[in-house]
Amino acid sequence: MSEHTFLSRSPEETERLGEGLAKRLRAGDVVALSGELGAGKTTLVRGIARGLGAKGEEVASPSFTIINEYPGSPPLYHIDFYRLERLEELTEIGYWEYLGGEGIVVIEWADRIPEAIPPASIWLTLRFRQGDEREIRVKGEGEMFRRIVEELMRRG
Repeated sequence: MSEHTFLSRSPEETERLGEGLAKRLRAGDVVALSGELGAGKTTLVRGIARGLGAKGEEVASPSFTIINEYPGSPPLYHIDFYRLERLEELTEIGYWEYLGGEGIVVIEWADRIPEAIPPASIWLTLRFRQGDEREIRVKGEGEMFRRIVEELMRRG
C-alpha cells in the first residue's frame, strides 16, 4: 500500500481539498476517513459534497443518523461508524447496498470496523498539527489512489 502526506492550513483549505477530490472521485469509489474528534473529517466531506453539486452547508456528521445521502452527480453517501461496534450492525443499516453502486461512499470513523472497508478504497487520516493545521495522510493503491494523490499534489 502506498502512502502520501499533505498539509492543510485551515478548515477552509480542508474543505477546498474536498471539493478538488470530488472532481477525481467516480461512482462506486469508497473513501475511508479516520482521525480524532474535531480533526476535520466532516469538513472534508462538506467539500466533497459541494464538489459533487450538493449544498455543502447542509452537510452534517451522521453520528446519530448513521447515513446521510446528498444528491449530486454522482450522489454522495456519507456514513459514520462512530456509534457502531460490530460488522453485523452494518447489515442492519443497509451498508452493503451502498457499496459498488451509483454513488460515492465516504465513511467517517472507518477505523472502527476496518474489515468493512473494500480493499480498493483509499484511506485518509486527518491529524492535528499546530493551530488549524491538519496533516492528511492518504493510503491506498491502484487507479483511484493515483487520482486522489494527483489532485492533492496539484493543490499542494
